[in-house]
Amino acid sequence: MSGDPYAFLRGEYVPLSEAKVGIMTHALHYGTGVFEGIRGNWNSQAGRIYIFRLREHYERLLQGSRLLMLDIPYSLEDLCNITVELVERSGFSEDVYIRPLAYKSAERVANLKLHELDSDFCLMAVPFGNYLGSDNLRCCTSSWRRVDDPMIPARFKISGIYVISILAKTEATMAGFDEAILLNQDGHVCEGSGENLFLVTDGKLYTPPIEDNVLPGITRSTVTQLAQTELGLEVIETRIDRSQIYIADECFLTGTAAHVTPVVEVDNRKVADGGVGPISAQIQKLYFDVVVGNVPKFLHWCTSATPRLVGV
Repeated sequence: MSGDPYAFLRGEYVPLSEAKVGIMTHALHYGTGVFEGIRGNWNSQAGRIYIFRLREHYERLLQGSRLLMLDIPYSLEDLCNITVELVERSGFSEDVYIRPLAYKSAERVANLKLHELDSDFCLMAVPFGNYLGSDNLRCCTSSWRRVDDPMIPARFKISGIYVISILAKTEATMAGFDEAILLNQDGHVCEGSGENLFLVTDGKLYTPPIEDNVLPGITRSTVTQLAQTELGLEVIETRIDRSQIYIADECFLTGTAAHVTPVVEVDNRKVADGGVGPISAQIQKLYFDVVVGNVPKFLHWCTSATPRLVGV
């Protein structure tokens, strides 16, 4: 069964093709929006989509909304319910990517005062496959740097920040790599263009701390917990120098869109032997089992949505 994309806009469910905003919309010009990327993972045996860690995504979106003075008329529970309804209406029987956006909807330009501008919320869900285009990544260190908190807080998915990620990703792919790795303003390893980063050295996991302007990723949090509680691995948050990636035993990226994806080469240097490491493979397998609802212990992270066909 294939579905039709739906959107939620101005309080109504409408076909995605009909969801439009005006060209004077403030967020279009100034990046005054906060978004999330949420995965819905299809479980063919159960005949349903499991939306992964839905509440945590919306908790972060609401926190970012407070920063940008986005006064949207929906509670956490409202947002979760709207999302399930949208996914079920769309009727997809495959993985989906869910994109909520809280944004300054006022059709006003040349106004930089957040408190004077109206806000709104919209949502869409579309089929989604392999985000990075490869199962084993070749990465390069980007010439672009991650923002510092006094510039734009990096702990939220603020629309305007992602220009840097786009520049970095474009630079990397035009140079023949799959993904970029950004450093922070101090020159320490930060993250990918849209993913958190982990290293494996001597059987321990290392990842940059939030204080280094890393997005507090929900997949990052998931992998940390799974590694510690299910695999008995030590996870250490610490500053990471660029050179540490070159001599690591393993490296992988994590993110809602990217899932858990091994990195086999950085700056034309192989990571270890240039293959997928055993710990990366173990974490990747466990993570995939969890997000499709096959691990009862973690089923509380999965919100069920059963596809149905609904007339327009």
